[in-house]
Amino acid sequence: MSEDERAARERLVAAARRLSALGLNPGRSGNVSERFGAGFLVTPSAMPYERMQPDDLVFVDAGGAFHGDQKPSTEWPLHRGVYRARPEAGAVAHTHSPHATTLACLRRAIPPFHYEVAFAGGSDIRCSRYATFGTQELSDAAVTALDGRRACLLANHGVVALGATLGEAVELAEKVEALARMYWQALQAGEPALLDEVEMSRVLERFKTYGK
Repeated sequence: MSEDERAARERLVAAARRLSALGLNPGRSGNVSERFGAGFLVTPSAMPYERMQPDDLVFVDAGGAFHGDQKPSTEWPLHRGVYRARPEAGAVAHTHSPHATTLACLRRAIPPFHYEVAFAGGSDIRCSRYATFGTQELSDAAVTALDGRRACLLANHGVVALGATLGEAVELAEKVEALARMYWQALQAGEPALLDEVEMSRVLERFKTYGK
């Protein structure tokens, strides 16, 4: 195993454990992956994060063949679909974070109630159509909802966030949950005021140089 692959595996284990510790992936839910070589490395299926080791990760090649001692996450087609559709994606984080998943179960997108919605790449965070977990149909639904976006909700399921790096994907997944929580809280008092397209376009333009 090369040093680069070992480092990638260690990053993924650390990211998976972080999302679990933050409560964004309770139990054995959710998964993370990182593009590597002609395929990607992904967390294994149904393994407790505290037990997971770098060698447990599975490499999925361009043809969809698995390489490793474990089975890949059942959501590996979702990760493959994102990588195929989005060449700029270097990593994908899939969570079952509670507030975002609550909205996903309502099949309710996150509208521009706060300017930071633009972190996901557009004026809203869409909710995909429903499809059974682990299927190509779910992958297709996610790719459609992610068109022009870096994150989306999956109907009755959870969240998908992508980034150029694993750190970016994880940070965005955390941001989506924070926004979902704020939106949910605002809904308890009524319908929040929404920012218009002109303002969101202005925010998106400013975000092009944010943090650079």
